[in-house]
Amino acid sequence: MVNVIVELSKFVILTLMVVYTFHCFYMVKQQSEEERNESLRQQLMLIFFMDFTAFLVIYLKTGKFQVVTFYAEMMVFFAGIQILYRMLYKKASILLLNNMCMLLSVGFIILCRLDVATATRQLIIVTAVNLVALAVPVLIRKMKFLKDLTWLYAGVGILLLGAVLVLARTSYGAKLSLMGIQPSEAIKITFVFFMAALLRRGADFRTVVQATIVAGLHVGILVLSRDLGSAVIFFAAYLVMVYVATKNVGYLALGLGGGAAGSVIAYHLFGHVRQRVSAWKDPMAVYQNEGYQIVQSLFAIGTGGWFGMGLCQGSPEKIPVVKNDFIFSAICEELGGIFGICLILVCMSFFLMIVNIALKIKKPFYKLIALGLGTEYAFQVFLTIGGATKFIPMTGVTLPLVSYGGSSVASTVLMLAIIQGLYILREDEDEEIERQRRKEAAQRAGKTAEAQGSGNF
Repeated sequence: MVNVIVELSKFVILTLMVVYTFHCFYMVKQQSEEERNESLRQQLMLIFFMDFTAFLVIYLKTGKFQVVTFYAEMMVFFAGIQILYRMLYKKASILLLNNMCMLLSVGFIILCRLDVATATRQLIIVTAVNLVALAVPVLIRKMKFLKDLTWLYAGVGILLLGAVLVLARTSYGAKLSLMGIQPSEAIKITFVFFMAALLRRGADFRTVVQATIVAGLHVGILVLSRDLGSAVIFFAAYLVMVYVATKNVGYLALGLGGGAAGSVIAYHLFGHVRQRVSAWKDPMAVYQNEGYQIVQSLFAIGTGGWFGMGLCQGSPEKIPVVKNDFIFSAICEELGGIFGICLILVCMSFFLMIVNIALKIKKPFYKLIALGLGTEYAFQVFLTIGGATKFIPMTGVTLPLVSYGGSSVASTVLMLAIIQGLYILREDEDEEIERQRRKEAAQRAGKTAEAQGSGNF
């Protein structure tokens, strides 16, 4: 009986995910506020039923009561964050909030299936960070001086990255963390704020040179630390923000050329890079060594097929670092390739929402922040999934909100809280424009009535 439930559950979970993904894009076309609210409520119900089905299966297969306890705690967290956002921020983007809950749900399901203790630690971190992040949108609205701290952002970022380079121990071939914390995750945010503050008043040649020097220091320290995934994310954010601020294709071409040259240099300088490229080119040839991870990842994805093996039916634990770098492979093995595609589409919906917010914001500082954070998010997703599927060499970054990792999930939650603040600012700007339009219309109507009265007299 349990096997029948497990077999049916994978189709139920897949159907719920497909419908949720459809809602993410369908809401773009909806104009009625009532229709949007109904779709948002349906999304919450889809998340609830998906979580219930998945954790029921995990409990039936493992028999661990800790799974039930974890599920109850997780649902309390989701209910609390949904209620608090609606109470504190009437103008918040509920679709953005729903997408965060969906991605966290997928991560909790897979982490709990792999190790309940790991999933519990992730939930504690997520809960604590979200409580802090609740204050971020109002700070974004009120703290107007953030745009004036340009060189403070740069100094803090370079100092912390330098400390990691000097003091951190090497782990998996790279220097990543100090005392269990990965500073590069937080510096992703300060770096974007630095770039936005520097480029907000214009982007002449002198300003671009300053931005390039500081960005080069960030990326250079990360390369020396062999944190190549973060280096690529920082470089991508720099390139996009400079191009948007200057609208100069020449800077974009120079940046891409410089990035390509830097990649070649890194390949010849670092054995760590050569190993990953070798594993990417022909993982079976180096299966016993550096190719083992990617081969196991591809085996897992291939074994899952379109519909997956079903929760607790696969062997994702055979993939090294599966909870961090290769969680997408575990998802595809047990929940299916179609589920994995839907997950990518939800991430894409996330990114498109951020770009839409950026395009509608009038103030350059906030516009550049939204674009920078959106670029970092999109590239991190691309690097993680691209590496797990052998589309690109592995870079060792996590899938935002899904993979296990305290620093990563904390940074992503704070980034999304900043985006919520920017969304609310955009709503404020729209309201101000509407008030101004009504005021001008009233003034015109008053002048017309006055002119007609004078004519009659």
